[in-house]
Amino acid sequence: MSQSYAAEEQLAIAAVRRACALTSAVFNTLIKNETLTKGDKSPVTVGDYAAQAVISSMLHRAFPHDPIVGEEDAAELRLESGKAMKDRIVALANTALVSPLALGDNEGWGIGPGAAQTDSELLDAIDRGNYPGALTGRMWTIDPIDGTKGFLRGEQYAVCLSLIVDSIVQVGVIGCPNLPVDPTHPEAGTGCIFSAVRGQGAQQFTLSGSDPTPVRIPASTPETFNFLESVEAAHSSHSFNDRVSTLLNVTRSPTRMDSQAKYGCLARGEGGAYLRMPTGVGYREKIWDHAPGQILVEEAGGIVSDSRGKPLDFGLGRTLGENFGVIAAGKDVHGRVLVAVQQALADAKAKA
Repeated sequence: MSQSYAAEEQLAIAAVRRACALTSAVFNTLIKNETLTKGDKSPVTVGDYAAQAVISSMLHRAFPHDPIVGEEDAAELRLESGKAMKDRIVALANTALVSPLALGDNEGWGIGPGAAQTDSELLDAIDRGNYPGALTGRMWTIDPIDGTKGFLRGEQYAVCLSLIVDSIVQVGVIGCPNLPVDPTHPEAGTGCIFSAVRGQGAQQFTLSGSDPTPVRIPASTPETFNFLESVEAAHSSHSFNDRVSTLLNVTRSPTRMDSQAKYGCLARGEGGAYLRMPTGVGYREKIWDHAPGQILVEEAGGIVSDSRGKPLDFGLGRTLGENFGVIAAGKDVHGRVLVAVQQALADAKAKA
């Protein structure tokens, strides 16, 4: 690793690895073995809170002055009505924190045997994610379980962490417990961590911590190009993406999966572009949903912009402000995809 942000990347990889183990345990013990009523998302809520507690706790030990933008807060867990869930979250978080030190770990981050924390300390760790965001300075973003429905189905989800400095993403780490290590060799198993540092390229590890493999977006061909998109049409307009595909003469069906795992797939050459166009008027993307993916794709040789061709702006608080939609693609095709998206938007406006 280069000296620039080496400590931040090392910590981020270690924190995401522990959170991936925690969330996998939540799925195996709480979802597989429990009878869920329709709409019951309590296991994913437990996983969200516990993973954020672990990551936030490690960040605070390593970089105590860095603020954190996280998805969760512990208000309901501090109530008597939230005691049962709190107890479950504390137990899960402590199990992750006290697990043996692994490759790249540092006990100074508050991990390893004997590193259990009190209820109060872990609730405080969750609440550290309440930073509103800022134009300047350092801040971390945490998405403890990105892709809730994919997680509940046992499909794709991601644990995501990024460091933003003066509105620019400098470090991004995405853990994908259910993603094949090598899509061309299924026997290699599942579980990947993608990591990128500004100006230093992108790489992939296994969850167990194997030597990193550089990832790079290859040149697209008409035979290999297709879109990566969300499973849920409520998250991103499938019909709009179909229109863009028609304009580009794309013949392959889209690859649909939940979470920022799509960014990881794009970075290592699966799919030609990730397209996410909002379905709701006034919807604003959260910065934690795209910060790690943006730097990963850019460091793998791609471009990430909104539908107007503008860079994503991470300095406007907890959302991407006026950015509309997300287009991520290799440098060789991003321009063509952008033109097609703008044509499809113009066609839709003309019909309205």
